Amino acid sequence: MLRIYIVDDDISAIKVLENIIEDNDLGEVIGFSLGGEAAVDEILSLEPDIVLIDLLMPEKDGIEMVNDIRKHNESIKFIMISHVNTKNMISSAYKSGIEFFINKPINNIEVKIVMEKIAEKINMEKIFSQISSVVVKKEKASGRKDDDDPVTDIITSIRRILNRLGILGEKGGEDILKVCRYLVENKVSIYDYRFKDICKKLTDDNPKAMEQRIRRAVNMGLNNLANIGIEDYMNITFTRYSNSLYNFQDVKAQMDYIRGNRMSGGKINVKKFIDNLMANQELREN
Repeated sequence: MLRIYIVDDDISAIKVLENIIEDNDLGEVIGFSLGGEAAVDEILSLEPDIVLIDLLMPEKDGIEMVNDIRKHNESIKFIMISHVNTKNMISSAYKSGIEFFINKPINNIEVKIVMEKIAEKINMEKIFSQISSVVVKKEKASGRKDDDDPVTDIITSIRRILNRLGILGEKGGEDILKVCRYLVENKVSIYDYRFKDICKKLTDDNPKAMEQRIRRAVNMGLNNLANIGIEDYMNITFTRYSNSLYNFQDVKAQMDYIRGNRMSGGKINVKKFIDNLMANQELREN
């Protein structure tokens, strides 16, 4: 569960944020402050995952506080909240190192969406950290040089998974590898972008065609997995990936469709598939 700290000179705003966090199960509020140097000290002591912080406060403004805290701890994520939304002020806030800027009056849905995005980013950073840790251990054990590329190990593991799904040889399979490499090298989540924007970054030709190739490959993987499950329900590929890469209900629906027991097969979610692929335990074990 995310550990959250709130800084605002308006106690009613703090209560509103606390209620939103509690009602939506977004994390645990471990403390709050009306601002000032004492808030900086407490945040550094508690080391929360996220700090929701007001921009304009009498003793020390939010941007100053973010700068002071980040000098000592760069891992804490900041969400700036303010009535003021001038271009220069927002630009200064982002330059200080915040993740998102939320306008007052506080909106329940906006806070929920922003918090979920940051939670996803924190989760991906933890995954990348775990992957890097395993890669470093393997390098030490094998005597690899420090200048070897750890990204290659990660992509090799993903390539192995795609091969087991029977989609590595597809054009969409190679496109998936390109997307995964981009995410690993830039340490970002698939949810940080619209999928079509990622495709635009990775091809000068036809981003829409790349998106469609990936969708076809993910759908083919679902169909292949369903066929494996029909032939051998205890097959290691089926048991390992039917619930970790896809939604098992969709795999089951695809199996029933192949058997002729329903009119339509399972559905796919490309972004969720790639997110699951990146987070798959196999990347940390192999």
